[in-house]
Amino acid sequence: MFSDHDVLIALGITLLAGLATGIGSILAFFVKRTNYRFLSVAMGFSAGVMLYVSFIEIFPKGLEALSAVYGETRGQWAIAASFFGGMLLIGLIDNLIPAAENPHETHSAAESALLYETRTDREKNGEADGAKNTPKFTPENPASSHGQQSLLRMGLFTALAIAIHNFPEGLATFLVALEDPTLGVAIGVAIALHNIPEGISVSVPIYYATGNRKKALLYSALSGLAEPLGAGVAYLMLRLFVADSGVFPPQLMGLMFGGVAGIMVYISLDGLLPTSRAYGKGHDSLFGLVGGMLVMAISLLLL
Repeated sequence: MFSDHDVLIALGITLLAGLATGIGSILAFFVKRTNYRFLSVAMGFSAGVMLYVSFIEIFPKGLEALSAVYGETRGQWAIAASFFGGMLLIGLIDNLIPAAENPHETHSAAESALLYETRTDREKNGEADGAKNTPKFTPENPASSHGQQSLLRMGLFTALAIAIHNFPEGLATFLVALEDPTLGVAIGVAIALHNIPEGISVSVPIYYATGNRKKALLYSALSGLAEPLGAGVAYLMLRLFVADSGVFPPQLMGLMFGGVAGIMVYISLDGLLPTSRAYGKGHDSLFGLVGGMLVMAISLLLL
């Protein structure tokens, strides 16, 4: 039976990971230019942490719990089913979200230009290309009401898409942190790094459509709060199944761990690594990936 202290720690880790979308908003407003290579390495690092933990810690723990209940052979079948079930769940969520608003889709440089260039840069580029009539979506001088509405719609739909994605991420982070707080911190940091560029992708179009920093920050933060919401649902599930016996069923914990591993692997391969490669140069993505795995391996060995 998990203590209230364990639950509070797990909820706190999940909440901090979700609030990282707000950090992305702040960076978008106050940093003149995004460091592409740092973003690439950070995304690769997050993928390395999540992949290593999924295969080295979470998946084996799920297999151990299921094998103890169903036997070795059936336990292996059960963990495989839950693993691919987790991947199927997050994959279905991906397919239900239009590609233009999907935070796991890698967008072109043109689509992302507002995130990484200052207004002065865009004006200079426009003048250099002879595109003096090209609309410039700035808070001070919006190109048109249609352009404002388009940007606002993009920002709001991106916020909704990220909120939908963050829900299973929050559930996964909470369950891992509840079982092992050390692993939970590692996963929380990886999810937080993953959420920072997502916060940027929500806040910038809303800001450029409305000129209101507070509104952009609010919507970005709200999309991140889906993480602790997922944690809350996981906690309610725990209370439901533990209420009578006082002990959480090991087969259910094993299935959840298998599903969590599947969700994290999918996020790493479908979201983090493509983003890392899109913004990096040379082997930046690989360096981040190996670095994340190495740091996670050393921390697990030391702790």
